[in-house]
Amino acid sequence: MQPEQRLACFTLFNEIGIINQLTRVLFEASLPAGIQISHFAVINNLVRVGEGTTPLKLARAFQVAKTTMTHTLSGLEKRGYISVQPNPRDGRSKCVFLTEAGLEFRNKAIAALDPDLSAFAEVFPVDLITETTEVLTRIRKYLDTSRDYATTQKDRSA
Repeated sequence: MQPEQRLACFTLFNEIGIINQLTRVLFEASLPAGIQISHFAVINNLVRVGEGTTPLKLARAFQVAKTTMTHTLSGLEKRGYISVQPNPRDGRSKCVFLTEAGLEFRNKAIAALDPDLSAFAEVFPVDLITETTEVLTRIRKYLDTSRDYATTQKDRSA
């Protein structure tokens, strides 16, 4: 790898990390008391990729221990945002489903960001936001695929 490539890649990921931290703090400030960004992230994942997944698959997607995901899911279930039911395919594992209350929570949480999002949109035009999002989506998909491949290889060698 050329030094310019290394620097460009590192700088990109560094900027993404800083943006993640800044937006995390911004978003957490708008969430109701007792709700953490991890709660919202799980609900948002269920909306984005579909519900009916297992807690283990969610734990892998978020790269956390299954016990950590179980704790997060327990908190969401107590609030009525999700339902955890027996897996209809095998009856042994569980599947996670979003409730109407969970979807309503997600939509209200996003709407609470309107003042900040409006200010952002004043500075960055929607076409630039859309173009940047497309590039970031390609990066995320690449990293997801790389992570999944690395996990598969690690599982095979164990």
